Amino acid sequence: MNLQKNISFIVFAIFFIILSIGLFTDTKKIQSPLINKKLPEIVLPDLKSQNMISHNFLPKETFLLNVWASWCQACIVEHEKIKNLSNKGIKIVGVNYKDQREDAIGWLSIYGNPYLFSYSDKEGRLGLELGVYGVPETFIIGEDGIIKDKIVGPITDEIINKRIDPLFRKNND
Repeated sequence: MNLQKNISFIVFAIFFIILSIGLFTDTKKIQSPLINKKLPEIVLPDLKSQNMISHNFLPKETFLLNVWASWCQACIVEHEKIKNLSNKGIKIVGVNYKDQREDAIGWLSIYGNPYLFSYSDKEGRLGLELGVYGVPETFIIGEDGIIKDKIVGPITDEIINKRIDPLFRKNND
């Protein structure tokens, strides 16, 4: 009887520890295995024209690859920051993720379009290759096509100051 209580207690304790680790892990700090790897080759339709766009159309300088959707509430919160970064001259390419084309185009007409262009990733293929598990997510891509950083969740002033601005300053020096 005591042995059974001890085993039950140990199982409960292990479960509690695993649950605690999961609850207190900051998903925004999870390092992507793609950091310091080449951005996967992209061939997807342009959101507006529906013409196929390859990775050859990506900027040849450091840029942001922002994964967004019209159904994403956090994307609305983030969008003003994205527009401000674009207004500062930072190149931004959008990836419209698992969305309806008409909804996405309407969303951009309401909230503004800071993107050089947006890929339409309706089936989530590119998102899968990039390890996207929610929107918004933003990748900082170096001029060499290497993924320098991955930002999970909405971009904030703190993220801009600590993670985005330093990489763009370094590349403009």
